[in-house]
Amino acid sequence: MTTHVTIIGAGLGGLVLARVLHLHGFPVTVYEGEASPTARTQGGMLDIHDYNGQLALQDADLMEEFRGIILEGRQALRFVDRDGNVLLEKADDGTGGRPEVQRAELRRILLESLPDGTVRWGHKVSGVRSLGAGAHEVTFADGSTVTTDLLVGADGAWSKVRPLLSGAKPRYVGSSVVESHLYDADTRHSATAKAVGGGSMLALAPGKGIMGHRERGETLHTYVSLARPQEWFAAIDFTDADAAAARIAAEFEGWAPELTALITDADTAPVLRPLFALPAEHRWERVPGATLIGDAAHLSAPNGEGANLAMLDGAELGQALAAHPGDVEAALAAYERPMFPRSAKAAIDGDKLYELMYGAESPQGMVDLFSGQG
Repeated sequence: MTTHVTIIGAGLGGLVLARVLHLHGFPVTVYEGEASPTARTQGGMLDIHDYNGQLALQDADLMEEFRGIILEGRQALRFVDRDGNVLLEKADDGTGGRPEVQRAELRRILLESLPDGTVRWGHKVSGVRSLGAGAHEVTFADGSTVTTDLLVGADGAWSKVRPLLSGAKPRYVGSSVVESHLYDADTRHSATAKAVGGGSMLALAPGKGIMGHRERGETLHTYVSLARPQEWFAAIDFTDADAAAARIAAEFEGWAPELTALITDADTAPVLRPLFALPAEHRWERVPGATLIGDAAHLSAPNGEGANLAMLDGAELGQALAAHPGDVEAALAAYERPMFPRSAKAAIDGDKLYELMYGAESPQGMVDLFSGQG
């Protein structure tokens, strides 16, 4: 008898897992707290790597659909100084292994690949408990419950499933990101659009940075990074969009106006996103009938690998279950064994990247790295 798999969380990792399991004939249900696929915006652009994220999509048999949502030219990259002078520029010649897509579009093709009813929307988890012998009970906010013999936590940073396996809790990494958007940028903000270019632009300095990313059409997505304690951000009233934007922009006094305009001229209110991480080498002892994927397993500060690793986790777990029919524990052990060192290496490499981006040698460290000198 094929085990019914219960997945908590309809992010990219959980959906890839559901898709791979579906291809192998496993019954699967995904429970998601959001009310619908459009309940909130799904973030910006993702670069999907040929050594992890694309491998997951191959296992999910969705490469053709993936190629259909790639935004050409978005792998272009430039570093500029605080005055807007270009320090290094790399064009997108179509040969890079990290094509860019919109997260929402990637999630859409995954959802469309699943049978109707696979994802149960509006099921926010309030608690999970072990029933023994590998069985678990999941309780939802409305008081309803479900019992399962195979529970997968794909529920992100503040996973409700993680406490079954680990006592680790995310810690604030000392930096936060403030996001906003400019629309019709080429028409209404031509100097800023020119500064960003056709892909990504990074203006970095010790402890801070302004990053612009060109999405579909003339939309620019801004990420402002500041190394400040949470209390510093708590003193800003983000319900007053203009005042909050002005306060964030004040940290970049003297920078080129075409760069600070990404903050001050935004068409959307600034959104604060504190950054948290689990210990780099987070792992757990094998717990019968349960495991974790994605940020629930190995949350780290954004380093370009998070979504890719989550999808690879989902694909590899699905393949492990298919390769060990009737032996869930062997499958979970086979999945976790390579996942632990892989995610630890990504986290450690990400910490090194953050030091290059925002440490004392910024921005030269990043320029050297991308010019082949680092």
